[in-house]
Amino acid sequence: MLNNFSFQYNSNKKSGYIDVSDGHKIYWETIGNKEGVPVVFLHGGPGARILPAHHNFFNLDDYNTVLFDQRGCGKSKPFADIKNNTIQKLIEDMEVLRQFLGIEKWVLFGGSWGSTLALYYSIKFPNRCLGLILRGVFLGTKQEIDWFLCDMGRFYPEAYKHFLKGLNFSEKDTPSSIDIIDRASELIINLDCQVSQNTANVWSSYEMSCSTIEYKYREIAGESAFSMAKIELHYFMNDCFLETNEILNNVKKLNNIPVLIIQGRHDIICPPHSAYKLNNELPSSKLTIVENAGHSAFESGIKNALINSLDEMKKKINSY
Repeated sequence: MLNNFSFQYNSNKKSGYIDVSDGHKIYWETIGNKEGVPVVFLHGGPGARILPAHHNFFNLDDYNTVLFDQRGCGKSKPFADIKNNTIQKLIEDMEVLRQFLGIEKWVLFGGSWGSTLALYYSIKFPNRCLGLILRGVFLGTKQEIDWFLCDMGRFYPEAYKHFLKGLNFSEKDTPSSIDIIDRASELIINLDCQVSQNTANVWSSYEMSCSTIEYKYREIAGESAFSMAKIELHYFMNDCFLETNEILNNVKKLNNIPVLIIQGRHDIICPPHSAYKLNNELPSSKLTIVENAGHSAFESGIKNALINSLDEMKKKINSY
């Protein structure tokens, strides 16, 4: 295993690469107190990446924080690769990383797609979980995918108009989610690199524009847009590689694990209904609805609630 990674030292940060399976190399970072509570940050998407701003959620004295770019994302290699890229492979990668870093159990901290990954991992490996902190819950269901592609645009019609136009639909069209996935697939998985990139920009800009309670068109372009669109489309085409209601049907396995849920009242991308259903299935979980907030983890109310939840989780763990 020692040949599979490299370290870079920067203050208290360590980073490197680790070989997983199928030719993938995962980029990872650790920050904080090596003797603190282990926590793994799970970024969204699928297809997003870790950012320096994500470090700001974690108290460096209290937590030993692990961050990594999921397969095909960010600095992980090969970039934007969808071959052998499934939720099952992602949790296998997490296990390889956990064992490599010598962590017995960790807290799972994830928002949006990161909450899906956290839930799926904890269902498969409950004995490796100290607790879960979830934001903007997404259960990976077909209904949620349909909402994202067809319905959330009713709240942000300006963004949706731009989205459909970028996929070569007319303003009068009312495409189904299957229509949108098929059209996006034709354009993003395209031999013409400019067509692929332009479509990816439109896809990712639509999502980002709907992420906060105050609407603002946010244009996303370049590599970050491309990996987001291509990998997210890949997962949507395959129902996130989950069986129907697989997560909710199995969350009882988490009854003995503390779960803190942070949800924006006006989250249009991942509406509160999913968080509410999850909370009902887990009587021991705690749901915090943040008023005057949408989906983004960086809106002040959401960010403060997440930081408070980390303090609360540390107290819960120390009281056991």
